Amino acid sequence: MNERNFTLVIPSLDPDEKLAATVRGAIDAGIGDIILVNDGSAADKRRLFDELSELPEVTVLTHEVNRGKGAALKTAFSYFLENRQGVDGVVTADGDGQHTPEDIIACAEAMSNGVLALGCRDFSLPDVPKKSRLGNNLTSFVFRYLCGMKLTDTQTGLRAIPTEYLGEIMEAKGSRYEYETNMLLLMNQRRIPYTEVPIKTVYIDGNASTHFRPVRDSLRVYGIIFKYIGSSIFSSVIDIIVFHLLGVLLSLAGASVMLFETFLQTALARAVSATVNFTVNRRVVFGGVSDVKRAYARYAVVAVSMMLMSWAIVSALLFLTGLGDAATTARTLIKIPVDILLFLVSFRLQQRWVFADRKRSGRGEAK
Repeated sequence: MNERNFTLVIPSLDPDEKLAATVRGAIDAGIGDIILVNDGSAADKRRLFDELSELPEVTVLTHEVNRGKGAALKTAFSYFLENRQGVDGVVTADGDGQHTPEDIIACAEAMSNGVLALGCRDFSLPDVPKKSRLGNNLTSFVFRYLCGMKLTDTQTGLRAIPTEYLGEIMEAKGSRYEYETNMLLLMNQRRIPYTEVPIKTVYIDGNASTHFRPVRDSLRVYGIIFKYIGSSIFSSVIDIIVFHLLGVLLSLAGASVMLFETFLQTALARAVSATVNFTVNRRVVFGGVSDVKRAYARYAVVAVSMMLMSWAIVSALLFLTGLGDAATTARTLIKIPVDILLFLVSFRLQQRWVFADRKRSGRGEAK
């Protein structure tokens, strides 16, 4: 019988005895329902899963081949939704001893308030591996300034997810480590309320047992951000080229009114680049949306707003610097840094409003 109304989910690949210790420690702490996912472990490692499956509290799900941590989590979530009616939610944890039963229960208790709870470690401690500290600091910076999410621990595998949000969480893209990052991005996009729960910072043997591949998996983790930056750079290059060419044409035509000329350049260039940017972002970056017309209308609002802001700021800088009568190249060079700053604003608006299929009334973060 499950003494606590949540299910513990542990994905695992080629585990050692630390997995058995994690499972037995959870059971001793009163956690009575545990789903283990054997994600294609080698034959000599399957004995451990067989032994743990004999425990009445444990259900073992098996991938015949390694499909990745994200796929393992989705397999467990799907099984949970089909077989665990009336349970408050799931808590995901790693099976390498980093997550203690006390911290698992603390996150589950925070989840009972109707928010998704993230266990957060203290990366300032001296025993934290440098690669983990650097990776988390970089990702935290990106999430704060691109997404507006203040996350202490972006790499945490200890997450308590209420049942009501689990179906949406499964929609996040990815089958490997990038799924956990995309989960955070989806939370932000769907405005799923979350809170952070301080947990113990445990690194065993310098985190040597991790299956995380620094280069390949880092590229997967930052995939959606890289795609957006690439889409923005591509669209910006188109915008700048069209802006500059229009300036040349207007100059040849004898246009002399700086404000009108700059506005016309900005508007026409943005119309071209925005069409390209919307198409790429909808299909490649943020994924398809069910209501394309609504997304396009919202994107038009953002694009026009960004265009007006770009024109106003560039015009103001031209006036303040006395470059109003400068050549087209000077105006183009002033426009470039302005649009770089505006792209940060545009990313957040597109992620949380334009391409959000459903808008939740809850706040992005629970206090």
